[in-house]
Amino acid sequence: MDACTLGDLLDVVGGTSVRLHTAPAAGLAAPVTEAVLYDANVPLGRTPGALLLAVGVRAAAAGPLVRAAAEAGMAGVVVRGGDGPVGEAEACGLALLSAAEDAAWHHVHLLLSSAIGARPAPAAGGHGDLFALADAVATATGGATAVEDPRQRILAYSTVSGQPVDEDRREGILGLRVPASSRSRYTEQYRVLFAADGPVRLPALHEGDLPRLAVAVRAGGETLGSIWVVDDGTLAADAEQTLVQGASTAALLLLRARAAQELARHQNSDLLRRLLDGTADAPTAVQRLGLEGAVRVAAFVLDTVSLPDSEQTALRLLDVVRLQCEARYGRHACVLVDGVVYALLPAPGTRSDAPGGGSHKRLAEDIVARAGQALRVPVRAALGEVVAGAAEAAASREDADLVLRVLGPRLPVATVDEVRARVTLLRLTEVMGERRELSAGAWRRVLAYDSANGTDYARTLVSWFDAGCDMARAAKLLAVHPNTCRYRLRQAQRHIGIDLDDPDERLVLWLQLRTLAGLGPAGA
Repeated sequence: MDACTLGDLLDVVGGTSVRLHTAPAAGLAAPVTEAVLYDANVPLGRTPGALLLAVGVRAAAAGPLVRAAAEAGMAGVVVRGGDGPVGEAEACGLALLSAAEDAAWHHVHLLLSSAIGARPAPAAGGHGDLFALADAVATATGGATAVEDPRQRILAYSTVSGQPVDEDRREGILGLRVPASSRSRYTEQYRVLFAADGPVRLPALHEGDLPRLAVAVRAGGETLGSIWVVDDGTLAADAEQTLVQGASTAALLLLRARAAQELARHQNSDLLRRLLDGTADAPTAVQRLGLEGAVRVAAFVLDTVSLPDSEQTALRLLDVVRLQCEARYGRHACVLVDGVVYALLPAPGTRSDAPGGGSHKRLAEDIVARAGQALRVPVRAALGEVVAGAAEAAASREDADLVLRVLGPRLPVATVDEVRARVTLLRLTEVMGERRELSAGAWRRVLAYDSANGTDYARTLVSWFDAGCDMARAAKLLAVHPNTCRYRLRQAQRHIGIDLDDPDERLVLWLQLRTLAGLGPAGA
């Protein structure tokens, strides 16, 4: 594998996680070999290509550390928070990067170390090196070889010509997993294999099959998978030793692939987060996330005021949402932001004015039911507007956030179209409350008069407005005689100075009483 460059590193962790303020003399092609935590009590050794994490040093005071890192041949310095000593870094020909102010140094170190040492292989879905390993083991042992994960999925297989194979081998390669018809027969063999400390020889279980030589692949006590070699009786004498060495190499490759996948997921989550808050370069984010066509944002949240382990429960909710979305749509974009799980749902051929949200709402209802059962906490879900493309996802996210605020036990799942009136009033309440000219008016005088005189003019007015200015219906809503309602309205006009014959004044007064005064629908 080629050495990691600064450009490679930024491709994986760049964005809000790590920012580049100035590049080294060699530019983004400068090699980066490792990430090193600064220790004030230990002198800096010569470590060419290292990134020095300025632990315990404020960004503004990191100038001397930058100069010391340059003398040690390092590639750059990472500070936390501000820009730091850009001038010193440029003068020394060093890269200067910064992590977020609230980022833990151990997390930054893990992130950078993983990115430097775990760049994914480009071939065969990220398992190109495993295919090369399978060929090497097959050549050395003399038997067709396959590498599996713990779930009996075939990650790689050998392509050495002339080696005997059986029907299970052929079916497994075609389906990239142990054939369904054979899994039950192999259950005992897998148990024996994963209980053994080294390679085991396993007999053929069906007429026409060939025996196998297999070994478990482990790292730190964790089983990562297994390697299987078809044994036709002509394997090399040192086949078992070769398989042990192969398992050791496979463990490193599988760990590297896992780290690369986690880094890719972190990168995609960061991109999606910035896409949803409108700070990402939309065309780049859309291309890297593989999002094309119309989309809709779905938001899921735990329906609870307080939970002892709310953060862990929210992460479990993220897992449930991601699993269900991936089962429906394949590779999927989900992210947890401030306790809310957002998913970007593809919406090909969906009209933005389609009532109910169709399949999207059914999916959300299913996730809410499954998550509520699994987490034992009620969950609510909101669906924003369908937008033309992921570049407009921030607008759909705003819709979903508003819908979340109007949901309740009686309505745990809704699309923005289903609660359009309620979210519009909610938004109007916010806008009118922020603007002096929109919050001024007769509604304040009505409330003040009621408070001073013990009258009920505000509720009477709202009931009359809600009844379409029908006196009989308004009286019914108020549970009073129509003459009582009529008398109150005349008195309100005389004492407060409102003109109920003016339709514009009626409309504005109704809106203000409903939104700013918080007087809900009459009879609610």
